Amino acid sequence: MDITWIGLIILTCLFIYLAWDTRSRRRNLPPGPAPLPLIGNLLDIKREKLVNFLLKLWDQYGSVYTLYYGSQPVVVLCGYEAVKEALVDQGEVFGDRGPIPFLQRFSQGYGFILSNGKQWKILRTFTIKTLKRFGFGNKSDVSKMQKEAQCIVEEFAKYNGHPVDPAKYLMHAFSNVLSGFIFGARFDYKDQRFTKLFQVLDHYLYLASSTWGQLLTILPTLMKYIIRLQQRFTLLSNDIVEFVHERVNSSLESLDPTSPRHFIDSFLIKMEEEKNNPSTEFHLNNLLLTSSDLLLAGIETMSTTMRFALLLLLKYPEVQAKLHDEIDKVIGRDRVPNFDDRLQMHYMQAVIHEIQRFCDVTPLNAPRLVTRDVQFRGYQIPKGTTIYPLLCSVHRDPKHFSSPWEFNPNHFLDESGNFKKNDALMPFSAGKRICPGENFIRIEFFIFLTTILQNFELTSPTKFTEIEMTKMQGFLNAPIKFELSFLPR
Repeated sequence: MDITWIGLIILTCLFIYLAWDTRSRRRNLPPGPAPLPLIGNLLDIKREKLVNFLLKLWDQYGSVYTLYYGSQPVVVLCGYEAVKEALVDQGEVFGDRGPIPFLQRFSQGYGFILSNGKQWKILRTFTIKTLKRFGFGNKSDVSKMQKEAQCIVEEFAKYNGHPVDPAKYLMHAFSNVLSGFIFGARFDYKDQRFTKLFQVLDHYLYLASSTWGQLLTILPTLMKYIIRLQQRFTLLSNDIVEFVHERVNSSLESLDPTSPRHFIDSFLIKMEEEKNNPSTEFHLNNLLLTSSDLLLAGIETMSTTMRFALLLLLKYPEVQAKLHDEIDKVIGRDRVPNFDDRLQMHYMQAVIHEIQRFCDVTPLNAPRLVTRDVQFRGYQIPKGTTIYPLLCSVHRDPKHFSSPWEFNPNHFLDESGNFKKNDALMPFSAGKRICPGENFIRIEFFIFLTTILQNFELTSPTKFTEIEMTKMQGFLNAPIKFELSFLPR
């Protein structure tokens, strides 16, 4: 028989087997669009519109449905009730971290963001306790934030009302606050080494949310053969880790084991204490990647959220005007804002919460894995299945927000104009994997936004549309690039 025919028969048999295997595995899973062998639902997902595609399937299949990334099933959870039921009510079962291919190349199995089990528990516990010891997320100690907020005000004032892109200044300011806890250092706004790091972080997350980054998420096995893409992720990862390594070496030179100054000092001391423990999680690789995890998660998301905030206040000057009035009434213009001021600033709290809801910086959430076979809403989900709890669906849930696709601070105000919480706001995720920096970010966001508005009126000749602000991308949702003028008040 001709070898071509033999090859064709083999490929046909393989295709039939894969199709049968896929159908058999779908029998007890939630419904969803029919997948193709090898590529799953790739052809259903339009380029750069993954989030919108997932939201449309929510309308079609309900709050729980199944997609196929290649040959692997992914169960998607939509709406507040389904996400809460999984992440909070059954937090242990839905508690492991699922695969994030572009970050896996970065972490190489180290750090705590992508880890599970013993490694995750040990590193997360140590990290949270250590950072809190240095005042991280402490409501009574916001001096680092207040000082840096004043520094960025001084930087914006130098432009004398001329338009400026605020992105690099915001990233630098938030980096300085976080660096104080991690490295014990603050970097000048003109520091070239630090500026390069911002560019690397920005490019890394841009690549992750691009078409290629989404393809890597959907078809990781096939995309590993795209050598150039892998090289770009590897080079960017190496730049970030190299920067952290330099700071570790600097700390080693002046380390006092009896008086740790910051997170890296504390980790180095713990490494020395456990140097004879062969199964310790406290070694150099985990130090480098845990510190990098903190930078990657804490800098870009905060600066992105603040850029959204400034853009929204340009779009809605009436909201900005009400915030100016509230700041003048509660704080005035002669003293530095404090976090306790928020208790008298109901409109500011409502606006901040609405910004977090509306901008959806991490619309997909980070994926989870189920730790055992579980019955969920009438469906059988096998152990090890990847779960996508869509935060964007929670924040767009019409059962909990009267105008889910509009920017509306009234979502967080009662009839008397007082701030009210809404459980369907999950910008930091929920359950056992909730962002460990939640309190820190809440304080930082309030201090910086209030300080900027205390000192400036924000203006721009450009007219922005809501479509530009609600464009859902991929792993990270970022606003359009823009310039604005900071006019002294």
